[in-house]
Amino acid sequence: MKHKPASKKTNLWRSVGAALLGVQSDHSRQQDFSQPSALPFIVAGLVAIFLFVGLLVIISRFVAG
Repeated sequence: MKHKPASKKTNLWRSVGAALLGVQSDHSRQQDFSQPSALPFIVAGLVAIFLFVGLLVIISRFVAG
């Protein structure tokens, strides 16, 4: 089976997720830095952080009762 190339949005979110977890490969990092603009990565990173913090708040409120 042939694999479809991942879309730009998929690659963006994969890169952001890997960077947040600290598991991004050197090849992926080089590919990210070759992009013309860092703005999509910055925005996606901020969105991911806000979602993560929101999830932690919801979980802590649920556990605290």
